[in-house]
Amino acid sequence: MVFPHQQTLAKSASLKGTSLHTGEEVSVTLKPAPIDHGIKFKRTDLSDEPTIEARIENVRLVERATTLAEGNVKVHTVEHLLSALHGMGVDNAVVEMNGNELPIADGSSRAYVELIKKCGLQEQSAFAKVFEIRDTLHIATKSGSILILVPDEKFRISCTQVGPEGRFTQYYSTEITPEIYEKEIAQARTFVFFEDVKPLLDKGLIRGGSLETAIVIRGDSLMSKEPLRYPDEFVRHKILDIIGDLFLAGCRIRGHVIAVKPGHAANSELTKAISKRYAQMLAMVPPQVIPRGSAVMNVTDVQAVLPHRFPFLMIDRILAFEGENKIVGMKSVTINEPYFQGHFPGHPVMPGVLQLEAMAQVASILMSKRTSLSGIGYFMSADEVKFRKPVHPGDTLIIEGELLRAKATIAKASCRCLVNGEVTSEAILMFAYVAQ
Repeated sequence: MVFPHQQTLAKSASLKGTSLHTGEEVSVTLKPAPIDHGIKFKRTDLSDEPTIEARIENVRLVERATTLAEGNVKVHTVEHLLSALHGMGVDNAVVEMNGNELPIADGSSRAYVELIKKCGLQEQSAFAKVFEIRDTLHIATKSGSILILVPDEKFRISCTQVGPEGRFTQYYSTEITPEIYEKEIAQARTFVFFEDVKPLLDKGLIRGGSLETAIVIRGDSLMSKEPLRYPDEFVRHKILDIIGDLFLAGCRIRGHVIAVKPGHAANSELTKAISKRYAQMLAMVPPQVIPRGSAVMNVTDVQAVLPHRFPFLMIDRILAFEGENKIVGMKSVTINEPYFQGHFPGHPVMPGVLQLEAMAQVASILMSKRTSLSGIGYFMSADEVKFRKPVHPGDTLIIEGELLRAKATIAKASCRCLVNGEVTSEAILMFAYVAQ
């Protein structure tokens, strides 16, 4: 499994346009931002130029658009720009604007994709924040919206759009990558049913709307300045909105969104659930203080001590030694491990016996540190073995070992494997350290 790096913009670029609901002319500039900055909106038209972070905690209104607010500062209709940033793989950016609502352009996110491409992308040194769904999330609203997020190795969305009386019911399913997003999603325009126009105008909304910024559906007919860009353009625009709203969770997503009659309110509920689950996952990860210098062993150092080689070397590096009796190692579990080809295909999990082997290899390294002998640790017994949780591709396996007894070349160690701070397996190992 490839772990993507964070990305920002290579340079700044701007565009001007009319906002949908206020009808005002607004200028927007996208600028690069540092690692872990996220997406932040800056209101340059206000004193002190306040900023609002694009996070679900700051969502205030979700009627026909997504509005962010902190205190009295608001930014309206952020979903199309956030969709473009998410879809094109931008993790960190500053969005400067001299008004309170982003331009609607042609009702799609095409103009923002073009702006991002004008800026260019810059890969950053830190890994991207990715939420890999393990347990299904389910959202159902009183209005009939249903959103389900299930495990998947990639980011996918399958969506069913249903209009009043079932008009223009459409379905579309796709993986989301920058290439697919630009070609298949970004050009899908917003739409409105004719019977909804007057109520929206009565509320002071869509004052900047026109047939150049949206498709109006009247009965079974379409009112638009140009033909449909896709035969199923309406459901593709719903997917565009989902991509933008989910980005407010503050992370990329590895999972499959199944949506029926989605809307900004339902999207926001799913985003809240993702944000909460992601925060819980991060809270389970104990802070790793990785020492520098002789205490740390990279894979080359490990290979100098252990005779094991691919595909049986179970240690990527040693993170820490704690005195003479404790050790912490690490292995990044990827889908490229050879055992995944045959071990529960379609639902790959790391074999428990290989977790035991990882524990034994870490314990052998600790034993080698205590003696000047060059040798190999051979299993003698494994007691109190427990397998508590499965280990999947993409997990980072932390292996902890503590020597309970060491006499001459015989040692006994208590070991365990952890993922996100939760124990996946544990055992008491006894092995002989045989000199070579």
